[in-house]
Amino acid sequence: MTFRNLFKRYIPHKKNIEDNKIMRLFAEYLHDPNIWHIHRRSSAGGAAIGIFCAFIPFPIQTLSAAFLAIYFRMNLPISILFSLFTNPITIPFIFFYCYKLGSIILMIEEQKIEYISLNNTTLFEWFNTIFLNIWEPLLAGCFILGLIASGITYFLVRLIWRFGAIIKWGRRHKL
Repeated sequence: MTFRNLFKRYIPHKKNIEDNKIMRLFAEYLHDPNIWHIHRRSSAGGAAIGIFCAFIPFPIQTLSAAFLAIYFRMNLPISILFSLFTNPITIPFIFFYCYKLGSIILMIEEQKIEYISLNNTTLFEWFNTIFLNIWEPLLAGCFILGLIASGITYFLVRLIWRFGAIIKWGRRHKL
């Protein structure tokens, strides 16, 4: 199975994206064929945008990935798919290491992070007390790790695509 067919199998279809309530905001921009075609440049760019947006610590990853993919004319479905890298299972680990990296970079002493206990406090109270103490290193770490991860993703997708093309050419010339 080629890389292109693998992407076509797992990416959301154009109709599903157009029917989404949030994506209707971008309806006039969804007619650009460049954001739907799967080729090496747009796939690698879409994957990099999606991974970068996955490191945004607020629940706007998919929306920001869609906006940036449309703005930079990269593959929209692939950027949305890769923005789902952070999910309820991976997000605590990712943001923990983002916070650690941000603390080191900004030379800020790490705060003792308390867990959310819905019995003792509300989410709003936790946000106002705990999050206000950790937001700077968290955002710095997310930005740095997002840049690194998106750069690695871009070159990995290009490399995998290239190896797939070389293998395909080799098979064709053996016949």
